[in-house]
Amino acid sequence: MTEAVWIGAGLRFVQALLQATPTILVGVFVAGIFRRLLGHAGTRRLFGQDTWRALPQAWLIGMLLPVCSLGVIPVARELRRAGVSGGTILAFALTAPLFNPISVLYGLTLSEPVVIITFCFCSLLIVTVVGLAWDRMYPGTAAAEPEPPAVAYGLKRMLAVAVTAAEELAGPAAPYLLVGLIGVAMLSVVLPYGCLQQAAEHDDAWAPLFMTAVALPAYATPMTAMVQLASMFQHGNSVGAAFALLALGAGANLGLVVWMARCYGVRRTAVWFGILIAVVIGLAYGVDKPLYPHGVEPAGHTHAFDGYCCPFRAEEAQALPLAWQLLGEKTAPHERQALVMVAILAASGLLLKRSGRAAGVEAWLQRRPAAAASRYDVVLPAPVLGGVALAAVVALSVFGCYVYYPPPGEIFEELRIVNTEVVASATSRDWDTAAYWIPVHKDWIRKVQVSMFLRGIDLTRYQRAKADLVLERLELLEHEIEGRRAEQAAQAGRALHQSYRRMRTAFAAVEE
Repeated sequence: MTEAVWIGAGLRFVQALLQATPTILVGVFVAGIFRRLLGHAGTRRLFGQDTWRALPQAWLIGMLLPVCSLGVIPVARELRRAGVSGGTILAFALTAPLFNPISVLYGLTLSEPVVIITFCFCSLLIVTVVGLAWDRMYPGTAAAEPEPPAVAYGLKRMLAVAVTAAEELAGPAAPYLLVGLIGVAMLSVVLPYGCLQQAAEHDDAWAPLFMTAVALPAYATPMTAMVQLASMFQHGNSVGAAFALLALGAGANLGLVVWMARCYGVRRTAVWFGILIAVVIGLAYGVDKPLYPHGVEPAGHTHAFDGYCCPFRAEEAQALPLAWQLLGEKTAPHERQALVMVAILAASGLLLKRSGRAAGVEAWLQRRPAAAASRYDVVLPAPVLGGVALAAVVALSVFGCYVYYPPPGEIFEELRIVNTEVVASATSRDWDTAAYWIPVHKDWIRKVQVSMFLRGIDLTRYQRAKADLVLERLELLEHEIEGRRAEQAAQAGRALHQSYRRMRTAFAAVEE
């Protein structure tokens, strides 16, 4: 292996960590809410308490909470502590990383809404079949641990949630998170640069099976998976391969599998994983032909899977500077902020663990005041606070939709700048700048459609057609830039600008 390959593996590791940190934060705090506020009984009641509602309820909760397949690990650990059945835990662990309100809304711009609706229904089918099979084959897998003593009311209960999150990051959950990230790095070592650009073609009968093999060690956040699906649909790739990538690439990772093997045993985990793969492959082939978008001409190659391959060619001599450049350009501000918060929490947890003060902090949290400070003080039950906190997480997720998808007028202001950058760089042969701004341009085009949907503005077929044409022009321009064909890139840039102006005219009414 060359130095560039190992630098690429390190880059993929760090990129995956940065993408995961926001949802890991959500995961450890949700685990703290379950442990410190809802309690074991409240958690079991929330997840159906071994009734017929347990699996669909776990599926619905997973659809609402914004966590990824790494962020779900601390939550799954807490569900096991609370005595939730194995089938219900696995149903939640598989569903929560697949969808959240932001990614589902983005998915509605992929093709017809029936595609995302069908994928959601298939995820319910997966968790139901796999969950029922697990509970039937391995009954009695619930193993409740002793519940921690109640924490004193007041701010201490909120602080206890943060302490639990810090301890989780610094201890039990950390090794499984690390294994999941290592799986991403090792996948980039196995897959050379650009080797998947001709993968998953629509007429390839092996595409769903091939993508299943790639997706097993892969990791993708729900939003990343949706972006990949968008690219696959736009390039006319296999719908079955897209479903396999979503169900296994976003729904599971090696860290989650190792945690299952540790808790339930290697044999049971292997059986569960075999059933899961069989169901996913069966559904992938079932939806492949019916959901294929008609009228889309297969491009013959795609960049949707480049994030799983080595980012550099084996002979690349400037891999390290390029890695730093890519990290600087591709890292979003909220990912940097989340990384800082994760680092602070992990350091706090390690400090408590190494200093031996964890027991003292726990005793202080449990120490109740001698009397209420005021007759107006109202002591709310911890489960009520837990329910409010979980509702707040869901509400923040919905609110995040409006932040992530601003009003159409603001989006078109950004698009004006981005389109100018793309066209100018293509004309002046500034290949690196053009390659940077083209994905940004695509993202804003999709965001304007979701923004209209969120705000109750009808998206006409004419407007969608004009937006799709701009996306096609961007794809053509990207191909010319990859080949460093100057004249063709300049022509593609001019064609893009014309299509963009026509799209602005079609959306003129919503810019105001």
